[in-house]
Amino acid sequence: MQTAPRLAVTAVDGHAHVFDRSLALTEGRRYTPDYDATLAQWLGHLDAHGLSHGVLVQPSFLGTDNSHLLAALAQQPQRLRGVAVVEPGIGAEALQALHAQGVVGIRLNLMGQPMPDLAAPHWQPLLGAVAELGWHVELHRQVEDIPALCTVLRERGCKVVVDHFGRPHAGFGVLHPTFQRLLDWGRDGGVWVKVSAIYRLGGTQAENLAFARAALPLLLEHFGAERLVWGSDWPHTQHEQLSYADQLALLEQALPCPEQRQALRVRGARALFGF
Repeated sequence: MQTAPRLAVTAVDGHAHVFDRSLALTEGRRYTPDYDATLAQWLGHLDAHGLSHGVLVQPSFLGTDNSHLLAALAQQPQRLRGVAVVEPGIGAEALQALHAQGVVGIRLNLMGQPMPDLAAPHWQPLLGAVAELGWHVELHRQVEDIPALCTVLRERGCKVVVDHFGRPHAGFGVLHPTFQRLLDWGRDGGVWVKVSAIYRLGGTQAENLAFARAALPLLLEHFGAERLVWGSDWPHTQHEQLSYADQLALLEQALPCPEQRQALRVRGARALFGF
């Protein structure tokens, strides 16, 4: 039996979500969607804009039930990868099963949550398994806490992906010590940054764009395109007035060089997600 030819990587959306209103939502969630964000809709956006591959991230409001994410990955196994949310005590067999279904990392969505002690004993089996599988740990947390979290995760051999520019404070600017400490992690070859969700940078629309314009050249200088990943953050939860095309336009405004934009959409994602 012949193996299907590998799909050429033209561009990657490194961060999106799918869900529908029929799914059971986790208690204590910060957000409840009143609409469906389907795989077919998202794939339509990829096709319309010439993106060959994509990465689906488990939404926080679905908790650790990754079944909807896995069902989506099963429909396009060559084209898609997934980032799951799991309990710290998940077993090795369960992680192996996720791996076999296209999961390449776990997400710690720590926005609005107490700072976890990732050095605590109950985290060690999970972090060890993540490192052994070659997965990454995706951190969604304000920029001031990222260095401490990175330190623990890198000591345990985990690759780290920092969400949404590190959720900096756009009004503080790129010279603020918190963002400068994030740039220092560019010396560590196991840390990536997702240059996604410019609209989540905490300022006005103009402030957010100005920050991104200043930050992207610095991120390219410190991390290189191989460790930066662009993502649409579709369907832009709590910012649903935005469109998929808006995100591509924002990237173009923030980074005018076409070659640099294409590098963000291919090189880092191909290395990180195994496309």
